[in-house]
Amino acid sequence: MKFLADECCDAALVRALRADGHNVLYVMESMRGATDEEILSRAFAEDRIVLIEDKDFGELVCRFRRPVRGIVLLRFHIRDRAWKIPRMRWLIR
Repeated sequence: MKFLADECCDAALVRALRADGHNVLYVMESMRGATDEEILSRAFAEDRIVLIEDKDFGELVCRFRRPVRGIVLLRFHIRDRAWKIPRMRWLIR
């Protein structure tokens, strides 16, 4: 699958998805400082699902109806962080 991971995403998640064979563009590596609008536009243009760990994109997508192929919001309590990678793998399956 093709993903675009926002800069707030855990680098370990990005590495795990890449190790599983997924194509992951990581904002921290190639688009540092990009606006949410720029991130959504690129993800849509490249058929990527956006991975986020905060709710900033919600207003753009829900209220302003910006086009998106998909968004996965990964919200875990700090004590449950270890579940991020297994839950994402479960979701992909």
